[in-house]
Amino acid sequence: MKHEGFLRDILAAPERLAACLDAYGAAPTLDDLAGARRVVMIGMGSSRFAALPATALLRSRGVDAVAELSSTGLPTRPAPDLLAVGISASGSTPETVDALARHRGVSRTVAVTNDPEGALAATADVVLPLHAGIEEGGVACLTFQATLAVLQLLAGHVTGAGPRTDELHPAVDAAAALRVSRGAWLDELADRLATAVATYAIAPAERLSSALQSALMLREGPRLPADATETGDWLHVDVYLSKRPGYTALLFPGSRFDDGVMAYARERGSKIVAIGPARDGAAQHVPLDRADDPLVALLVETGVAELVAAELWRRGVERADPALVP
Repeated sequence: MKHEGFLRDILAAPERLAACLDAYGAAPTLDDLAGARRVVMIGMGSSRFAALPATALLRSRGVDAVAELSSTGLPTRPAPDLLAVGISASGSTPETVDALARHRGVSRTVAVTNDPEGALAATADVVLPLHAGIEEGGVACLTFQATLAVLQLLAGHVTGAGPRTDELHPAVDAAAALRVSRGAWLDELADRLATAVATYAIAPAERLSSALQSALMLREGPRLPADATETGDWLHVDVYLSKRPGYTALLFPGSRFDDGVMAYARERGSKIVAIGPARDGAAQHVPLDRADDPLVALLVETGVAELVAAELWRRGVERADPALVP
């Protein structure tokens, strides 16, 4: 992995997202997948993270859908009425290739991958390319964004109710604006997270992928302790940590439980960074264009953690942090 390449990837994200959406706007590839009533999305790491909001959308529309770890010892049983979606940016994740192969010939199989000629694609009836291009930094940021978009489009076609590519396009301009604005907030956020004992990311269930991916970016790039929690569940499982001095969290607003998190933060002096909509009592606010649009937030908000991870990674390399020495 390379921090310079990672930053170039992050800055290229708006144009790569536009390319992905343009490719699907002009192709009928998804039309054949309409009408499925049972769906399993299978992946590891960021690939599974991206499946969580898509399967939540499907369930909200009456489809029996689940996001499954490829490594599970109790996988979903193949069945003729099942749409099995294997997700791997590289197209060669061994666990995912093996998991999708179990469904071949019984379930209908789909590969979502950045390598349409790879091993995962070879096991699938339908291949959905990510059109994300090369990731110079070796970190799944461009492919994560593209996977989110493709799976949202897939879910929309399964139910026949969208989202369509035109509903996702506003995220392109919002992503570009976030990168242009980074001079106003990035250094402050990087300084804050650099001194935190650990950073926690908090997001609503329907966008839990944002918290999971953000925490992963801090672990994978600058190798800093970070973890993720769903907003409502935070009040049951992580609220205890907020009594520790210096508790620091990234909050992706949008949950009806945001006020509960912020009440504890104000009471205990916790440092909460609100990303998108402002929250009373937040130590810092990172604005996001069209943050009231859940699709824009889903596709764009993880760019904040990616940018700060790239900056902290750069700083770590410059001071020869042993955790970053090859």
